[in-house]
Amino acid sequence: MDHFGSAHDAIAGLPELAGRAAGKKLVVPDAGTADAELAQLAACGARLITLGEPDYPVSLAQIDDAPPTLAVRGDVSILSDPGIGIVGARNASTNGQRLAETMARDLADTGLSIVSGLARGIDTAAHHGALVAHGKTVAVMAGGVDIVYPPENQALYERVAEQGAVVSEMPPGLKPQARHFPRRNRIVSGLSLGVVIVEAAQRSGSLITARMAGEQGRDVLAVPGSPLDPRSYGANRLIREGATLVRDASDVLELIHPMLERSVSVPEHPDTVPRQPRLELESDNEKARHSIAECLSPEPVAVDEIVRRCQLTAPVVRTILLELELAGRLERLPGNRVAAL
Repeated sequence: MDHFGSAHDAIAGLPELAGRAAGKKLVVPDAGTADAELAQLAACGARLITLGEPDYPVSLAQIDDAPPTLAVRGDVSILSDPGIGIVGARNASTNGQRLAETMARDLADTGLSIVSGLARGIDTAAHHGALVAHGKTVAVMAGGVDIVYPPENQALYERVAEQGAVVSEMPPGLKPQARHFPRRNRIVSGLSLGVVIVEAAQRSGSLITARMAGEQGRDVLAVPGSPLDPRSYGANRLIREGATLVRDASDVLELIHPMLERSVSVPEHPDTVPRQPRLELESDNEKARHSIAECLSPEPVAVDEIVRRCQLTAPVVRTILLELELAGRLERLPGNRVAAL
């Protein structure tokens, strides 16, 4: 939109941009398809909010790869309240679940919202703790906002939707797949002032959430555990690498208190931006495309590094990367990084 000047012109230009990298034109869904998706959301009691709208949470809008749209079932205003993420092992111990529930309850009592992923174990305990305190909680789904996963959390899902909010960036009806969970995790951390890790194995998805939180400038907090318990490996490692050690809600509140006194805002953009024909001509350069393609691999690389190595202007690099993304050949990652698909 910054490049084309308006949403209408941006949509009209999508097929050409994608075609440059894919060799075939992108088909833009018609208005009927969009209306059908909106009707599907309305049927399950959800609505769509988009980046740039007043209801879109400011904290999430600040991250590099903020989702352009969010489907929300429940109270949209909760997304803008100060939140703390609590995540951890799915096969959590009884003590770990009890600690997560108690911490969530005590934090919710202070007016903070509890953000988690509705997964088994620690996530479930965190949501329950917030609900017990009659507090606010947000469940971020990996699939569509109307798809409950795991299925046994159907009753919990309904309670969260009534008392808090259920959100997803995925279209309604989409069942979660393994590749969706890391994307879900960046929303959990993006909606939070900080993320607390309670039990996490060596290859836990919670460690992905912790990494994303750090890249987004959020605080990473961890509850220590026994070195003899494999479920404590991840949290103990995070503490060793600099995460804040926390024992209960008071430790969390002590850390985030200064942040609660600061207001955040998103930079305003003009409604329209003049077209930039020179940029389009530069990005037509096949030599530039080839140079950027050689910098890309499945291993993530920073966009600034591509600019430096290719010796191209930043606007040209951004435009070519956009072409590749629209063509399905590029994935954007937290920390302004990209990887080839």
